[in-house]
Order: sequence, then C-alpha cells, then structure tokens
Amino acid sequence: MRIIVNGQQAFGQAVLEALLDRGENVVGVYTAPDQAGGRPDPLKAAAAKRGIRVFQPKSFRREAVWAQMRELRPELGVMAYVTLFVPAAALAVPDHGTIQYHPSLLPMHKGPSAMNWPIIYGEKRTGLTIFWPDEGLDTGDVLLRKAVDIAPDDTLGSLYFDKLFPLGVEAMLEAVDLVRAGKAPRTAQADLLDAETRAAMRRVQARKPTGAAAEALGSYESWCRAEHAEVDWSQPGQRVYDLIRGCNPQPGAWTTRQGERLQLFDSRLPEGAGSAGPAGAVAARSDAGLAVRTGDGRHVLVQRVRPSGGGKVPAAEYAAAAAGVAVGERFG
Repeated sequence: MRIIVNGQQAFGQAVLEALLDRGENVVGVYTAPDQAGGRPDPLKAAAAKRGIRVFQPKSFRREAVWAQMRELRPELGVMAYVTLFVPAAALAVPDHGTIQYHPSLLPMHKGPSAMNWPIIYGEKRTGLTIFWPDEGLDTGDVLLRKAVDIAPDDTLGSLYFDKLFPLGVEAMLEAVDLVRAGKAPRTAQADLLDAETRAAMRRVQARKPTGAAAEALGSYESWCRAEHAEVDWSQPGQRVYDLIRGCNPQPGAWTTRQGERLQLFDSRLPEGAGSAGPAGAVAARSDAGLAVRTGDGRHVLVQRVRPSGGGKVPAAEYAAAAAGVAVGERFG
C-alpha cells in the first residue's frame, strides 16, 4: 500500500521507521516547516536518511498542496503528531482516506494537551485513539482505542514515553493492517458514550473552572499553559500533587518565593496525615527535598525545581543555595 506520513518530532520519526522497517511503501513525508536557526525535525531527518521525499507546506489549505499529494498516488494517509490544520480535501486524497493518532481515549480529552489533563484531574485511566480525522478538532470516527492505567506517581513524561508513545506506534501499525484488510471500523464517537465515559465526563466537569461550558460529547481542553500550572497550596495534597505531575515536564507547575517564580518538577506525595499549619509552608527540609504543607495538612515532597533564570536542580541543593529556605517559610 502506498502511504504518506504526516507528522513531526520523535513520534513521527518512530512511526515512519516502524513502517519502513516492516517493508511498507512510504511514498512521501509531510512535516512542519523548518524553524529559523533550529535543528531539522527528527521526522524530516529520518525521511531524508531513508531516501523518502519530504514536503513542508506552510498550509494544507491550498489546492497546489492537494495536487502535489495526488501526484504521489497515495492509498493511505498516516498522521502522527500533526499541529497544522489539515482540511477534508487533503484528508480525502489517499484512496482509503487518512488515519490519525491521538493520545487519549476519545471522546474524552479532545484537544492539544490531551495527556496533561487526565493526570491533573486525578484520573486513573487514559489511553490512545487511532481515528479518521474530519474538519472538527479530534471529532472523527474511531478506528481503534487502547487503554492504559495512570499510575499513582505517573508524570506527563512517564505516561507519554513509557506508555502512550510505544503503544501508539504499535497501534498505528495495527490500524494500517486493518485498513489494508478492509476491516477498519468507523465508530462514531457518540456511540462510545458508555457508563465509564459518562462518569469521566462528570468528574472532569467538576474540576473545570466555574462557568466552563459542559461538553455533550466527551470533553475538550485547550493547551495546558503556564497560567493553568500555578500551584494553589490551599488545595488538598492529592490535587496539588496531581497538578505538579501532570505538568512535569511541560509546562512545569510553579509557585512563587520572595516574589520570583519557582517551577516544580519531580515530587512525591508521602503517606500520612501531615501536620497542622499554614498551606504553602515548608514543613521540613532534607536531602530528599522540601516537604510543603497543603490545604488538608498533607505534605508534598518537592524533589526538583527550577528557579527563575536558572536550570533544574535538586530541591535540597536549591534550598541550601538560595539564601537558605527555612522551615516555616511560605511559598505562593
């Protein structure tokens, strides 16, 4: 089958190499335009190394791009981490259409930060979806889904690199096989609203800001950015911990100390009731890090931080070097 791959970064590279390594006929690769002064995208570099033609349109909304795609005579389009909008006219160029990877169990967590939010919301389960994209945002019919557990100490990084990345590459290959065999499902997302999904919708809605629109079909969350990552130490320990790990490594949860921003990365939520006292106060410091009190008295052990203008360092090292972080000092 003649395949075009559209994607970028390490995931796009891994999908391309997995397809080529098992003998698939990849006739072209589409990836984002080069960044000025930046390194070549890993997908572009991998395609060039394997002798695959590379195309880097600034937009897929032009007839000239669609004509270029038609010249490749593709039978299937495979989208692996795509940030540019691809209209229906481009999606329909391959004979069998186009399939796309999304790192959540659609219809839950549509949107660009689909891995951050389930952790931040304290969910215990997420997954990935291979679907047939349309002109909506992650709204197309579903081909297959794979569920994974969110472990109590998973971060955004571990969830992606240890679970959703490798499983996603495997799922892409499985989806290609289903398309080739003429057995690829097209299940409307509305048909996936089982009891478990509806319960997840209610939990997500309860965690969204007051006044946020309720979703009739799953959930949609936009980018998880710095403005969403500020720690509110008055929240219960579990919620504080979920925010820190859901933003680790990007965008990085943060608090303030002496008027400057301090980002928080590696952390733990020890068992136990903690101690009484003001939220945000340093309850203890040790070689393991800084134990910070939360709204329910539990302590979040902050292990790695990044002060404003600096790099990531162990919290114990920062505490010793930053004019001394004292027990009782308050963050935020």
